[in-house]
Amino acid sequence: MQPTIPMTPSGHARLKEELQTLKSVERPKVIQAIATAREHGDLRENAEYHAARERQSFIEGRIQHLDSVLAVAEVIDPSLLSGPKVAFGCTVRISNVDTGEEVTYRLVGPEEADIEAGSISISSPLARQLIGRETGDEVQVRTPGGQRNYEVLEVSWR
Repeated sequence: MQPTIPMTPSGHARLKEELQTLKSVERPKVIQAIATAREHGDLRENAEYHAARERQSFIEGRIQHLDSVLAVAEVIDPSLLSGPKVAFGCTVRISNVDTGEEVTYRLVGPEEADIEAGSISISSPLARQLIGRETGDEVQVRTPGGQRNYEVLEVSWR
């Protein structure tokens, strides 16, 4: 049995929307592009045809991936959760003990992680160390740049 993938309601909706767009918009568009490129003759030297086939391969692979992820997704609504400990769906503010630099992250499922948007995967090394910790706790995280120490400043469920 395949393990479930935790996901927030908004992340689940985003993936379903992407899947729908790929199936109803992108797939027909690339099929038409392939048909148009075929009309241009010799397929061996037809760059448009090869680009369209490559795009089709990407789209089909992404559709397959999203179908499999959504099939095992476990939607967890963080707004129904609370508590002092770091867990899936919470927002945690941490401070680098050595530099004093503060960052805030929301812990989400691996399919939703977006460091630019302040979301990290619960399976990331940092999140794994933070899970179960409370305000005031310190954690050590091994990163490519070396060992880092962080202090949990705040855990919220917004």
